[in-house]
Formats: sequence, structure tokens, C-alpha cells
Amino acid sequence: MTTIEPDPTLSAQDAPEFAPAQFVRWFREVAPYVHDFRGKTFVVAFGGELVSDGALNALIQDLSLLSALGVKLVLVHGSRPQVNEQLKLKGYQTQFGRGTEPTSAEALECAKEAAGEIRLDIEASFSQGLPNTPMSHAQIRVISGNFVTARPVGVIDGLDYKHAGAVRKMDIDAIKNSINQGSIVLLSPLGFSPTGEAFNLAMEDLATSAAIALRAEKLIFLTQDRTVLDTDGTVDTELAREDADRILASGTLDEDTSSFLTHASRAVKRGVARAHLVPYTLDGSILLEIFTHDGVGTMVVEDTLDDLRPASVDDVGAIVQLIEPLEADGTLVPRGRSVIERDVEKFTVLEHDGVIYGCVAIIPYPNDHMAEMACLIVQPEWQGAGEGEILLRHAEGRARAIGARRLFVLTTRTSHWFIKRGFVQGGVADLPKERQAHYNRSRNSLIFIKRL
Repeated sequence: MTTIEPDPTLSAQDAPEFAPAQFVRWFREVAPYVHDFRGKTFVVAFGGELVSDGALNALIQDLSLLSALGVKLVLVHGSRPQVNEQLKLKGYQTQFGRGTEPTSAEALECAKEAAGEIRLDIEASFSQGLPNTPMSHAQIRVISGNFVTARPVGVIDGLDYKHAGAVRKMDIDAIKNSINQGSIVLLSPLGFSPTGEAFNLAMEDLATSAAIALRAEKLIFLTQDRTVLDTDGTVDTELAREDADRILASGTLDEDTSSFLTHASRAVKRGVARAHLVPYTLDGSILLEIFTHDGVGTMVVEDTLDDLRPASVDDVGAIVQLIEPLEADGTLVPRGRSVIERDVEKFTVLEHDGVIYGCVAIIPYPNDHMAEMACLIVQPEWQGAGEGEILLRHAEGRARAIGARRLFVLTTRTSHWFIKRGFVQGGVADLPKERQAHYNRSRNSLIFIKRL
């Protein structure tokens, strides 16, 4: 999505005439997301680097907006650079890296101090209320406390982790009660045992455990530009969990990105709907990730690949049954069984318990670096649960794999569905030459194109 930055030198009176219309269009475009996410729980996690880089205030303003829109928020903060600074000031050589590391008694005291300072900074930021600022009239309660019961990591391979801990359980009822009353719950990277001991926790593990226990809609890690990149250097905006695991197994990621992606994959595998790696260095990145279709970070989803497979000749009858009702009402061009049999290798089907309930076809046009998506169908009784999205993501992946740079679709009745998912209307002249020759002008199908 193209972003047009406002000119800071222009006053409201000097703004271009198109600005109000542009604002209205953008505002209307985010409305479906507002409806979808109202009442949903987001776990937002960030390290102490965000605080030391001066990005906390902007984040709090964006989180305040999410809260005002009805999103239930649980925040999890880290404190690694602050703890390392405390250790350095006190003359200790220990420095913490990514993940779980042995924590001495001295390091635990530094962790307590750092967590207390950051918690107070966050509470102070949420308490802002100056007129003519994003926080004006925002009365947000931040609740923190002993929500997390921890256990010691113990001794692993002969190494005593001392005061380093792991999450044993969380007081989910208390957290839900707080967020259901409109408060924001803040979790610091410390947990407590039934005997009253404190343990140092890894922020990533704490956030992932919270998201899983709450069955959160989203787990969002705000990182220092730690996203997953495609081969061309652009951000890979969406990964199926199995693809994320494959990338992790390849060992090509840096330590930080690997850690975040590992926890994102674990969260999605355990029931979290979406997990995101979002760069906090981009102003408003959390809003862009949530309220725009493509986002600005990497999103991990649990693609139901077990139900998704290439079609075979044995599936022709089931595909014909899916297509026939739409051919009868004019939604699809009549193809006939012989055409389906001829092109069956271009189809992918969704199957569950032996029942084929969805399909899609990809037709390549290699000379133009384009591919056509055809026959994207989900049985009516299966619609509304994301199966169409699964087929679309799969089609985009197949098109990329065969070298297509653009994916196009012809439709007469579902234009809004494709527009919402990043397709832009084109014309017959935008089609591959071979496809232009077979365009049925009597149907006057609309053409939508998406860059891959």
C-alpha cells in the first residue's frame, strides 16, 4: 500500500484539497478491522530497547487508541539493556543476551530495579492527558501485580540457572477480569513462586505464555527491525507456521529474529490466531500492521496445510460439483468436465474427512510474469471461517513459486472481496496478450490485479 506522508510545513488551511477525501477514504477502509477486533485480546510485547530508544511515548499513544477502539490489551515489557546498564554501573561483568540465562542474586536485584523503573515509565505515559494531544480525555487504568507464578529453571547440563525462571502458571481469571473492565494489564519479566521467591523471566517466553493462556487474537512483538525478509530483500508479510519452522531450521536468521520467530511459531501452534514481528522504528507501525491489509511486519498464521493438497483426476467429480452451481447462476464461465480433467493439475483442493469443500486454480502466463487465479470456491456451509483466505494465500504462494510478479482474477460478483485483499482494478489491456485473446466481452468481467 502506498503511503503519502503529510507535509509538516503545511497548515490545515494550506493542505491540498484532496486531503479531506483521502482521510475519509482511509478512515472507511479501517472500519472493517475496527469491527473485527473490538472485544478481542491482543498481547503486545516489547524489549527494553524500545524504551531506551525513546519510542515508548509514541507506542503508548497508539495503544491508547487501540484501547479506545475496544481492543483488550495485555502488555509485556522486557528490560535487558536496563539490567545490563545497572550491572555495569555496579561493577559486575555479567551481561544478558537473548533468551534464558543464569541469573545471580545481584543480577536479580538489578532486574527488579529495571522492571520497576520501566513499569513506572509506562504508567506515567498512560497517565498523560494534555489537551490537543492523542492522550487527551484518555483515562486508562494500568493494572500490574503478581499475575505470574514462576518456577526455577534449575540445573541443565550441569549449569545452575539460579534465579532464572520459567512461567509455571498465570492467574488468567484475574487478568481477564481486569481487561474486561477496560483496564490494560502490564506484565513485567518477573515471576513469583509460592514460597515468595522472585525469578527473572524472558520477556518472549512470558508474552508467548500469556497469549496462549488467554487464547489471544494476536501476539505482537515490537522489535528493532527484526522481520523476516524475502529473497528480494522485502518484508515477508505473511508466513504459514510450517514455512516459519522451515526457515528457522535453515539457520539463516540472526539470533534476535530467530528468537522472536520461534516464539511466534509456538504461539500460533498452541492456538493464538496471529503472531506478528513488527518494527517499532517505524512510527505508527503497530497501527499500520493491524489496520492495513499487507501490514509492515511479518505475520505468522497456522495455515491448515493438512487440508490443502494438489488435485488429482479422482477429484474432478467433486470439483465439478463445486463449480456447477456458480456456472448455473452466471458467476463462473461454464467449463465442462473435460476442461476440468485437462487442467486438473492446475487445481488445489481443500479436503476434510474425505470431503472436498473448496478449490482454486492457478493458470501461469510465464512470458508476462503473471498468473491467473480461477475457480476460487468454498462451499457455502464452510464459508466465513477463513477458508477463502487460505486458498488465496496458497494461490499467491504458488504464483510466486512459478515466477509470477502479478496475480489477476476475473469476476462479475465478488469484486469487493478481492479489493479488500489488496487487488486493484485493471483493464483488458493489463492482461497477458494470450489471455486478452480469450477475454469474453459479452460477460464484461471485472479485472483485478495484485502485485506479488
